[in-house]
Amino acid sequence: MKIKLSDLWRWDGTIDRGPFLFWGVLLFAVKFNADRLVSWFLFGRGWSIFDYQRAGEFLWRTLPSAGDGVYYSTLVALALPFLWAGVVLTLRRLRSAGLPLWLVILFFAPVIKLVFFAVLCILPSKQERLDRQLAPGDIKGMLRLIIPRNPVGSALMGIFLTLVLALAATWLSAKVLREYGWSLFVGLPFIMGFVSVLIYGYHQPRELRSCLQIAFCTIVLAGAGLLLVAFEGLICLIMAAPLAIGIGLAGGAVAYVIQSRSWWQGHSGCLFGTVMLVAPVSMGIEHAQSPQPPLLEVKTAVEVNAQPETVWTNVVAFSELPPPREWLFLIGIAYPVRAEIQGTAAGAVRHCNFSTGAFVEPIEVWDAPRLLKFSVTTNPAPMQEWTPYQDVHPPHLEGFLESKGGQFHLIRLPDGRTRLEGTTWYHHRMWPVWYWQMWSDFIIHRIHLRVLRHVKQLSEKA
Repeated sequence: MKIKLSDLWRWDGTIDRGPFLFWGVLLFAVKFNADRLVSWFLFGRGWSIFDYQRAGEFLWRTLPSAGDGVYYSTLVALALPFLWAGVVLTLRRLRSAGLPLWLVILFFAPVIKLVFFAVLCILPSKQERLDRQLAPGDIKGMLRLIIPRNPVGSALMGIFLTLVLALAATWLSAKVLREYGWSLFVGLPFIMGFVSVLIYGYHQPRELRSCLQIAFCTIVLAGAGLLLVAFEGLICLIMAAPLAIGIGLAGGAVAYVIQSRSWWQGHSGCLFGTVMLVAPVSMGIEHAQSPQPPLLEVKTAVEVNAQPETVWTNVVAFSELPPPREWLFLIGIAYPVRAEIQGTAAGAVRHCNFSTGAFVEPIEVWDAPRLLKFSVTTNPAPMQEWTPYQDVHPPHLEGFLESKGGQFHLIRLPDGRTRLEGTTWYHHRMWPVWYWQMWSDFIIHRIHLRVLRHVKQLSEKA
């Protein structure tokens, strides 16, 4: 693969798919970060990958204000050299692939240009096709031509194609279907590891160790891609990583077994096509079924060296808690700040204020000083995501982890102390339930402890 700086301004000649992919990824990374830095430091605005589409729609519908005019004019001026380089590279790649040069207009088409770029990165040159004398419909021969024989080239091809599939499938599931189910967290990582290793070992069997390394890199880079395009935050990616990496390695191991057999290449076209359709089809089926999430329970208890009557006063409403020291809350998980109540009987409304907003809790049972039970009608965001951008708001922050109710149960102990139990009933719409319940139970238990220990301290001091 020969990389020449003159590729960026010379429109004559051709360019191979390897250098085309290199320059495309590099220019996008530089352009995106330049826009982000200019937006932040000069105009105090955030910028994400989705803002390119929003900016185009905004400028198409209406004339910008004076402030917006300066902002968008600056971004347009910054884009001109990248625009020239993109057009030049696309023209040379079209010429190399033997395609009509007028297709360069697709470079300017929103969304379509991403598919267009991926196709140009895959297609072999016209000369390569002539040298191989491929017959029409020879899918096996085309795959042999498209996938590089070099181990590094085949590895990069496998990772690149799999990342395109992963980002598209994640967008479909999370943004369009609003599903965080088995297809996204189990099926997609398996397919990613499977496809990347099959492409890597297409021309000759590879060692198990290198196959697992390719599967691992694919999963990690997919997470990094979701972070860089402002689709997800770091906290949720870290939570999903153990599950995704484990299943991705399993997919890579299965592909290792298949690629070591000679028979599979005769059916490689059907195999690749089938696997590519599995993710979107299964996501659509999962969305149509819309399974009901189970109601989960978390109970936490502390013992307080005070009478229930004293503890009850601090349970119903409590003063502001000190700033958190727990690592879980310091990284962005929502934590309780204080509690307020309006009324003193069933029907009263309690507000438990968190760092991201307030839980609204109508009281259902007021049995002082024994039981305070409430439902939850409003849930704030469960966390503030870590992100390199000013803000990121993935769909799972709304409606995918919901508290349905809770209670405080005070049990009088013989020695004048009180056993204080806090219970939360909740559900989450993320599958597999058992995996995400480990995280949610752990988080809710820590939230309970923060509140119960504060009530304990206030009561014992009183």
